Amino acid sequence: MEAHSSSQRGDEVKEVRWGILGPGSIARTFAEAVKRVPGCSLSAVGSRSFERAADFASKHDVERPHGSYLELVNDPDVDAVYVATPHAFHCEHAILALRAGKAVLCEKPLALNARQAEAMARASREEGLFLMEAMWTRFLPAVKWVGERVRAGDWGEVKFVYADFGFRSSFDPASRLYDLRLGGGALLDVGVYPVSFATMLLGEPESVSSAAELGLSGVDESSSYLLAYANGAQALLSSSIIVATPQEARIVCERGWLRLKAPFFRSTSVEVHSGGEVEMHDFAIPGNGFEFQIEEAAARIRAGAVESSMMPHQESVAVLRTLDRIREPWGLKYPGDEASE
Repeated sequence: MEAHSSSQRGDEVKEVRWGILGPGSIARTFAEAVKRVPGCSLSAVGSRSFERAADFASKHDVERPHGSYLELVNDPDVDAVYVATPHAFHCEHAILALRAGKAVLCEKPLALNARQAEAMARASREEGLFLMEAMWTRFLPAVKWVGERVRAGDWGEVKFVYADFGFRSSFDPASRLYDLRLGGGALLDVGVYPVSFATMLLGEPESVSSAAELGLSGVDESSSYLLAYANGAQALLSSSIIVATPQEARIVCERGWLRLKAPFFRSTSVEVHSGGEVEMHDFAIPGNGFEFQIEEAAARIRAGAVESSMMPHQESVAVLRTLDRIREPWGLKYPGDEASE
């Protein structure tokens, strides 16, 4: 599908001019990375507070701060918007940008739940504008190489995937991490990494089993999940915001196994065990790693695409369907779930 807006006209757009919606901590990482990507520039930033937008702009050399998200998405000198607000607002803000004629790179997870993600994908198709989940790990050289080699069957079929992402934080009910209204908790914040990794390798599971420790604020502070697939493969995954975990990933295949050294979501080294031998494969990550997803998004925007084959809409929706199924037995519901029903 070709785009119809002035922000996305195939080869006519030489430089992709980005605007940041939500100047939080993850936005700082994006701002540092986008300036290192050829053919991209950071033109504007939008916040609910002009003072906060202006402060971010001065620190990151951004020309135009905006005191509202609406002003940002209506900025004629912005081609694409990076949505960096909390999980609970991804759907609203991504659709706001799409309806204003902007391409969108939206932080992970794409939305609170699968219904919201489907609505976002639908808006992307209706507007003929690019939308991609910013699952930056997918685009890193080590993870990309592993995905390609596993799909090619170099070591036979995948039998097991093990992955975890946990870190220790202090309980703070005012923090985004512990606020249920913002989609806080381990599952959406860091559990999405191992689930997305397993989805990349095995697709959507046939059955899901899970357990969680719910904290005082109602969010899942630690959780684990067993995903079972129609071909007999299994994924054993876990996440936590109260304990540090190894943050490694292992893939066990018929004729060998692989280990992505910690942290697997930003790994630069893959260990391959096969035929009684061990091979090491090292990969460089220049910058902070966000550059790779920005390059992919910019290339697809210039091509007039509505999605990326590396992180297509249907896969982001599938990840969220799995996340929905994982939390269902816990009785965990976010306030934003009701708005999307």
